[in-house]
Amino acid sequence: MSGATEVGRFEVGELPRGRSIRRFTSATTNQRAGAGIGELLGDVYYAAIMAAIGIGIALGVTGTLREALPEAGSASGPTVWSLPGLSLSALVVAVVVGLAGVVLSLSGRLGPVSAGGPEATWWLPLPVERRGLLRPAVARVPAGAALVTGVVVGVLDAGVLAAPGGRVLSTVLAAALGAAVVVLGASLAQTLDVSRRATSVAGDLVLAGAVVLAVASGVAGWRPAGLPAVSPLTLVGLVAVAGALVVAVDRRLERIPSRSLRAGGAVASQAVGAVVSLDTRELGRVLTDASLPRRRRASRLRLVRGPSSALVVADALVVLRSPRRLVLLLATALVPALVGTAPELAGPVGFAIALVVGGFVATTTAAEGARRAEMAPVLDRLLPLGARDVRLLRMVVPAVAMAAWSLVAFGVVGLWHQDVPGWLALGVAAVPVWAGAAVRAAYRPAPDWSAPLIATPMGAIPTGVTSVLARGPDVLVLGLVPVLVSVFLGRVHPEVVVVQTALSLVVVAVATSTRTLAERLGLSGDTPPAPAGGAR
Repeated sequence: MSGATEVGRFEVGELPRGRSIRRFTSATTNQRAGAGIGELLGDVYYAAIMAAIGIGIALGVTGTLREALPEAGSASGPTVWSLPGLSLSALVVAVVVGLAGVVLSLSGRLGPVSAGGPEATWWLPLPVERRGLLRPAVARVPAGAALVTGVVVGVLDAGVLAAPGGRVLSTVLAAALGAAVVVLGASLAQTLDVSRRATSVAGDLVLAGAVVLAVASGVAGWRPAGLPAVSPLTLVGLVAVAGALVVAVDRRLERIPSRSLRAGGAVASQAVGAVVSLDTRELGRVLTDASLPRRRRASRLRLVRGPSSALVVADALVVLRSPRRLVLLLATALVPALVGTAPELAGPVGFAIALVVGGFVATTTAAEGARRAEMAPVLDRLLPLGARDVRLLRMVVPAVAMAAWSLVAFGVVGLWHQDVPGWLALGVAAVPVWAGAAVRAAYRPAPDWSAPLIATPMGAIPTGVTSVLARGPDVLVLGLVPVLVSVFLGRVHPEVVVVQTALSLVVVAVATSTRTLAERLGLSGDTPPAPAGGAR
């Protein structure tokens, strides 16, 4: 008698299809969710109402801005460039091209075909065909991209360019179909085992091409009448291309590697969680890390001479190892130049918005080291540095980046006002404001969702959310009052530079007093544990 265990013969039934597994999982989930069809219809109704209100507000704001803008060629400001200038319609075309790049870049970061944690754990190891399992995942991202792109392009065409209703409808349909085609193309590339990083980099290049298109339009004087007219034949062609891509992707779903499905699902799950909790730091980190190579090149850190230099070098490497952040810094620095070449936008309001919004995006990009430190304060706690010293050192990299940014942005404003030295001096004096606001925003606590609710047109929002999200922009706006006053006056007085320097020191003092997560939890030896009831 051999030592092998004998197992009696039994019949193996037919394996279930992937579609039946998916439906069984959905039915079980719905049965245990505790929500009926009434709750579902209520959520859909609430979401539709909120979306309609949001679109109405956006159309109203863009329409008001369009009516407030001067006519092309009527700008009374000084002229410095002998260029034809950028028209508002050419700027909208560049924005639409950039939107296509964003859709492609996000598709690469999110998969676009992906399987989240529970799905990847239970479905992928099953010995069943994957086409039935993954078909909803194929349609999820293209449908979302088509909806968002159609709404954004519709608001731009109707609100900014004041296009007639019939033309707006055809443009919206073309934009939605185009976005779906872009995502389906990324899905087909995923079935061919094209890396997600290559797809996201291609999207980033398209986004950078939109900036180049805007600059070239201003130089060449390209003035389209509006967004290109879309014929019915073009719409039919887009539908045919989208249908062909759907069939091609569906036939190749079995060839998508499991690692690609899991990686995309992990990124999508974290991104959804960050959006729901209004955590922009986590959202930026997730989407940025998804496009970085798995293997990072080693650095000898020759500039490190102690704990202070180690912290600064670490922050600098976070920025330099992400080409997307460098491109974003350059693109935001060119925004005032684009505003200065657009006759409808060149003026105090346009320059003020370009400086504040573009500058805040740029300084937030450069402060990625501090944003990561709030979530994982490894260096903050390991290095023998005080909490205030850490926050002060975290301002070094944003300050250096914004000094270079200010030379371009404020130099353009100085050229427009024919006073380059004065505006450059004002820009350099405002550099600490950018750095302080970025660090204060990076070390802000998580929103307090238990705070009392306030009614808004977009629904009830806890008061703790708005107060937390305002950290950073609050000191930025207050610290840039001299800059804004100079922009609206059209000149820089020497006294304003002195006041700006004093306000910069105040903002730095406020930013260095912002407590970090470790301090709020009482894990830092510099400050006692925070009392119950919230952080300072």
